[in-house]
Amino acid sequence: MFKTIKNDLPASIVVFFVALPLCLGIALASGAPLFSGLIAGIIGGVVVGSLSGSNIGVSGPAAGLAAIVLTAIGTLGGYQNFLVAVVLGGVIQLVFGFLKAGVIGYYFPSSVIKGMLTGIGIIIILKQIPHFFGYDADPEGDFAFFQVDGENTFSDIFKTLKYITPGSALIGFIGLGILILWERVLSKKGKIFKLIQGPLVAVVIGIIFFAVTQSTDMWAISKSHLVSVPVPKDASSFFGQFSFPNFTVITEPDVWIVAFTIALVASLETLLCVEATDKLDPHKNVTPTNRELLAQGTGNILSGLIGGLPITQVIVRSSANIQSGGVSKMSAIIHGFFLIISVIVIPKLLNMIPLSVLAAILLVVGYKLAKPKLFKQMFNLGWKQWIPFNVTVFGIVFIDLLWGIGLGLTVGIVVILIKSFQNSHFLHIEDKSNGKHKIKMTLAEEVTFFNKGAILKELDSLPRDTYLELDVRKTRYLDNDIIEILEDFAFKARERNIDIKLTSERGIVENPDSFIEFFKLRPKSA
Repeated sequence: MFKTIKNDLPASIVVFFVALPLCLGIALASGAPLFSGLIAGIIGGVVVGSLSGSNIGVSGPAAGLAAIVLTAIGTLGGYQNFLVAVVLGGVIQLVFGFLKAGVIGYYFPSSVIKGMLTGIGIIIILKQIPHFFGYDADPEGDFAFFQVDGENTFSDIFKTLKYITPGSALIGFIGLGILILWERVLSKKGKIFKLIQGPLVAVVIGIIFFAVTQSTDMWAISKSHLVSVPVPKDASSFFGQFSFPNFTVITEPDVWIVAFTIALVASLETLLCVEATDKLDPHKNVTPTNRELLAQGTGNILSGLIGGLPITQVIVRSSANIQSGGVSKMSAIIHGFFLIISVIVIPKLLNMIPLSVLAAILLVVGYKLAKPKLFKQMFNLGWKQWIPFNVTVFGIVFIDLLWGIGLGLTVGIVVILIKSFQNSHFLHIEDKSNGKHKIKMTLAEEVTFFNKGAILKELDSLPRDTYLELDVRKTRYLDNDIIEILEDFAFKARERNIDIKLTSERGIVENPDSFIEFFKLRPKSA
């Protein structure tokens, strides 16, 4: 891993700057102490990063769990009671890992995963526009369409027009310009520009801008538009920020319900993120999903024990890591160490970073996830890819992440059923044989009850005086529902003067007396 430090160190710096406001913002959106988000980010980087089998995945507090956490803290009677559910959720994730439940992640269609990445990219862009212009009414990490303040994603953007902060907007544009210049021009000029990343330069310029303009009326940036890391006065106040679970409530049913909810949602988000990051990974590494669940479970147990939020692998941080050239898990681990060192050593310096500069970094991350050319690529792949992709995108943008993925998956399943209905058999009509129309029906390799309607319609439409050759030589699985349809058709065929020739791997049978008896004698798989 240390062989790739020249790639991982610069990437870890970018991930750190992306993770810092998200850790704080998600904690604020969750109704939890701000420090709890930093704890989750640190453990997600150092502990989960070390245990995970993913080279480029980065874990931390997840925006998708914010609403669950906010509700659960109130339901369970306080944050310390909620931490018990976090610990138990981690234990349940360990059970999922030992039961090898990680395979679930492989059952999501590629179109849905691509839609997830694109949808998250779009929502990042939309959610960062207010922060970019200095309107910070909502915390970072609030990715839901309908917001707790009664606004929605688009109304918040329109509202921004009334509350633009000149200083924030100016340094936001300067930061964005630096990022574009660095990537398009300077990164190709020399190794120094690859080692020192554009986001680091943008943040440094942002701090300088804040310090220089403090005394001005027009360009000054108030504290409400800056990063807000808790600043402890001494060692005791620092350690006083940690919370510990109240295990006296462990027997309460509500605690276990919340624990199972956290375990299920966090595991699903992690598995989807693993699938997505593996697709983005330029080296095409395959993450062991069961090991990932074990790593996430361990991380959530530790996070809950010392007062942190629930942890998942997070696509925003992971994609920032990939885009910045991260190669091994060292980038995720180092970013975790950066978080803990910075909040101990330089919290006051961190609190001089304008949120608009960090918004500029996230705008670039969002654009790379949702490039317009991807829509054209998905359209060219045909409607079977295009429709689930778009449903996922719109679901994520207009509802939230899990709803978008759920809707996309549902549409994907419907598409599969439609194609299964269409591909159950193949018809070939030949010239008349002995005065009868000769029709050959070849059944597919697998024919299930989903194909009942198509096959029944085809058989009922056969004209009288037909010679039907039914070819099942390639059929390896024939559902009993289909066999019953053939049995009923054999009876009707005699009334309509339809002769049947059944061709199988065992030979040819003319007008079989019973399809049920015939297929009972076939190998079990067929």
